[in-house]
Amino acid sequence: MNYELNAEQNKKKLSTLAGVRSLWPYLADERGILLFAALATIANSAINLSAPLLIAHVVDTYIVAKQFHGVLLYAGILLVLYIVGLFTSYAQTRLMGGMGQRVLFNLRTKIFSKLQELPVAFFNANKAGDLISRINNDTDQLNQFFSRTLVQFIGSIVIMIGSGIFLLSIHLKLGAAALAPALGLLIFTQLISPWVKRSNAVSLTATGGLSAEVSESLENFKVVVAFNRRDFFRKRFEVANDENYKTAMKAGIANNIFTPIYGFFANLAQLIVLAYGVYLISIGSFTLGLLVGFLSYIASFYNPLRQLASLWSSFQVALAGWDRVSAILQMDNNMVVLPYALEHARESKALLEFKDVSFRYTEDKEVLHHINLTLEKGKTYALVGPTGGGKTTTASLMARLYDPTDGAIFFEGRDIRTFDSVERTQKIGFILQEPILFSGTVRENILYGNDSYKDFSNEDLIKVLHDAELESLLVRFDGGLEAKVATSGDSLSLGQKQLIAFMRAVLRNPELLILDEATANIDTVTEQLLEDILKKLPKETTRVIIAHRLNTIENADEIFFVNNGEVSLAGSMEHAVDMLLHGKRES
Repeated sequence: MNYELNAEQNKKKLSTLAGVRSLWPYLADERGILLFAALATIANSAINLSAPLLIAHVVDTYIVAKQFHGVLLYAGILLVLYIVGLFTSYAQTRLMGGMGQRVLFNLRTKIFSKLQELPVAFFNANKAGDLISRINNDTDQLNQFFSRTLVQFIGSIVIMIGSGIFLLSIHLKLGAAALAPALGLLIFTQLISPWVKRSNAVSLTATGGLSAEVSESLENFKVVVAFNRRDFFRKRFEVANDENYKTAMKAGIANNIFTPIYGFFANLAQLIVLAYGVYLISIGSFTLGLLVGFLSYIASFYNPLRQLASLWSSFQVALAGWDRVSAILQMDNNMVVLPYALEHARESKALLEFKDVSFRYTEDKEVLHHINLTLEKGKTYALVGPTGGGKTTTASLMARLYDPTDGAIFFEGRDIRTFDSVERTQKIGFILQEPILFSGTVRENILYGNDSYKDFSNEDLIKVLHDAELESLLVRFDGGLEAKVATSGDSLSLGQKQLIAFMRAVLRNPELLILDEATANIDTVTEQLLEDILKKLPKETTRVIIAHRLNTIENADEIFFVNNGEVSLAGSMEHAVDMLLHGKRES
């Protein structure tokens, strides 16, 4: 499955109508609020629409006859209507503002939940900065649309429809002449909207690319400084920033093209009404009051239309953002848990088996070719081979971070895909070369994902560490269990972070413990301490060690040589060394 968001998004470009339909289910809980806001908007629009008709009546009935008491009476009526309109306007703004924030909150929650469901392959295919941009920037575009644009959008449409009805009912021919330019605007909008949406989609993608570039550069800034390559950092940023600037400029032009065009057609309609209206008055088939009211309705029709020009651009921006957000929500995890059945089991005393396993990250390159291997309970296995030979990929398949492209993997005689994530991670521990920690304390990181000890006091937890002979590792942290961990700072050395990852994995008492260069960043004294702890693990625990240090693998029961997508039994330590050297020369 292709997990690259931009590639999937390009395949699934939604039309405006399709985009609205796909967004509608996410508004299920807000439809009542949306209805009340729509009613308030309609009421406010009805008040605004009634004003020109009342003014026309005042002009023809009272001003022409110089009966000013009538003028004052209707002025009072209009004042009451405008006060009611003030409250309906406030109600619609308050309702839609709250709705926008709730939609934003729920949408971000759904996106984050979806991200937690997706496999490692998804995060390998997409940059973190772009994902952050989708969660923050693109969802906020939707919030702005719901909290501000939608109210104005509905109000403008209601006023336009009402004004059109009044124009046609007052004088059919004059009304038709007044509305004729709107037909041209409709055709223009229909033709230009796809280009506007595309321009905004490209701009949002460039914004995501800029965010990804900044995020990646800041994460690796120590390397930039160490190699004195700030110029490289600057150039990469300038390229991303320049691309973002160019696409933003194009999107700005696209978003602003509606306003002058709509303004021109609105002025054209007023000229048509004025010329034709004066002619009708001259022949006695129209009155001055009706012309004043007519011009007011023209303004009420085309001014919202002008506003719709800007609102339509905002709508297209929101839909472009929705395209990027929905690309995440539509992703499916192909690493499903299969229901356990007899066909998913096999007679075996082995802990883990690879049966004709092949694997590829992309369609064009296979990383592992038809691998068969067996791991027995309680034994220690070493994977050696040149860099890029497939050692970490093999270990990742053992932990089911990926599923094989072909073949099957069995754990305890069952297809590994039949274990749910909780059961699998309890049985299989994985210590990476680059430890993954979270901001908090040593205690919180040790117990991450382990509910067995979550209610333990620090004293009880220290006793557990003591029984597991891990307490000697804890003394290396000032503050013990409450020592602060800052993932972005230097509060802990890389070796200390590795110790935390080690304690976290061992405390779960896994049946299979995989160590991927887990001691690469630890001093020799601590490494020996960890080896002693590993030796004291339950005798049923199977260990898989990936290491380049020969002393780390010298006590392994079996050594596998991994290179060029093949996994073969290396035999003795001397043979493994010879294969390693020969493999390096070949690669």
